Amino acid sequence: MKITFSKLSGAGNDFIVIDNRSRSIHLSPLQIQKLCTRRTGIGADGLILIEPSAAYSFSMQYHNADGFPGSMCGNGGRCALYFASTIGIPAASGNTYTFEANGNRYDGWVLGAERVKLKMLPPRDFRDNLALEGWCCYAVNTGSPHAIIYTSNLDAVNVHEIGKSIRHKTDIFPGGTNVNFIEITSPHSLALRTFERGVEEETLACGTGAVASAIMSYRLGKINSTTVQITVKSGDTLHVEFSEDMQDIFLAGPAKIIYEGSITID
Repeated sequence: MKITFSKLSGAGNDFIVIDNRSRSIHLSPLQIQKLCTRRTGIGADGLILIEPSAAYSFSMQYHNADGFPGSMCGNGGRCALYFASTIGIPAASGNTYTFEANGNRYDGWVLGAERVKLKMLPPRDFRDNLALEGWCCYAVNTGSPHAIIYTSNLDAVNVHEIGKSIRHKTDIFPGGTNVNFIEITSPHSLALRTFERGVEEETLACGTGAVASAIMSYRLGKINSTTVQITVKSGDTLHVEFSEDMQDIFLAGPAKIIYEGSITID
């Protein structure tokens, strides 16, 4: 089967994005895993199928790099929005798109200059002061589950080793969790590194992790602004804005097509 795809980056999170409005493409978890494997495949943090929706601009079907369906991916959603705008999917109005993912509605805006803003779901399941692997951790679900750890020396943290250990603590996180390491850099900014569940390694960015980090830092009084600048591993910057009650949350940042191509798979 020959598949045409686009490779997109959302602040360093990279995705294989496929136009499947015809619903003719059916990929197994193993096929997706092979496509996402670096060096021997296309290589990506995840794979996204853009499919039709009866109620919205389109439907996003997201799969982690391990081949299995994933929970919400913020940067994936922003890349899906940007890709949809390039293949002629009509906006709901103006530059506003609506799409569905995992049974939820998302609204987003293509702001131009390869910049996309996405409205996220309200957070849930806040947990404080979890003692894990010698660290004081916090947790919240922002569409995906996240553990949060604060450090004063982010560059020195062994993200892979510590993240992998905490990610698999299913007695505390039944479905596993993403693990975020944060250094506060000002009253309105922070630096972030993330070990992602489903990718099973540190990624260059994480959208739902950026949201989790911003709102948790505000909730704990570590920052004092509801507009937060987040520097991710790639060096790119994500922006998170939210209302005081954290019911309206927006994630904005770069999203761009890196290259386009085709691949034949068994």
